[in-house]
Amino acid sequence: MALGVVSQSRVYVTSLLVGYMRVSKADGSQVLDLQRDTLLSAGVDPAHLYEDRASGKRDDRPGMAAMLKALRQGDTLVVWKLDRLGRDLRHLVNTIHDLEKRGVAFRVLTGHGASIDTTTPAGKLVFGIFAALAEFERELISERTKAGLASARARGRKGGAPFKMTPAKLRLAMATMGKPETVVGQLCKELGVSRQTLYRHVGPDGSLREAGQKLLG
Repeated sequence: MALGVVSQSRVYVTSLLVGYMRVSKADGSQVLDLQRDTLLSAGVDPAHLYEDRASGKRDDRPGMAAMLKALRQGDTLVVWKLDRLGRDLRHLVNTIHDLEKRGVAFRVLTGHGASIDTTTPAGKLVFGIFAALAEFERELISERTKAGLASARARGRKGGAPFKMTPAKLRLAMATMGKPETVVGQLCKELGVSRQTLYRHVGPDGSLREAGQKLLG
């Protein structure tokens, strides 16, 4: 069996080309013909083609699950465009990293990711740039979140989801809590608040607590 390209101490053994195709809609308004023809022209055997008719944001794609299960060390996964494998950059990078750990190469035939071919040094370099962009994106999100929380704290606000209690809901809770027929769980459901939020604002007898007093000013 022939040996393929050696990259970062990993040897790819020349084996099967496995193709994956995807369209977003399952109603027949989108077809796979172009993807299929391109993959076949690239040397993928029809018996090794997998397909899905689902959004690229979904992780529960049966065709992709079957394809990942079928791949073996030395195989190469081939897609028409990078977004056929998925639409989220971090998900794409993680998936391709997982393939690389298994000794499976990855190749994109056309589109913005057409330079990605992890059987070649140049292709691995391009994928490294994609991975770096994903890491940069994560760091930016983290920095923006921290900056937003710091700004909120500076203005006297705490981070996290706001309480759902409002003055109108609080007054209704005050009028209802002291009644013996009141079911607290049902009241919380009607008000759209948790038990913790309810009891933070009002006592079991309908009396105001500190958070309730602050809310009503």
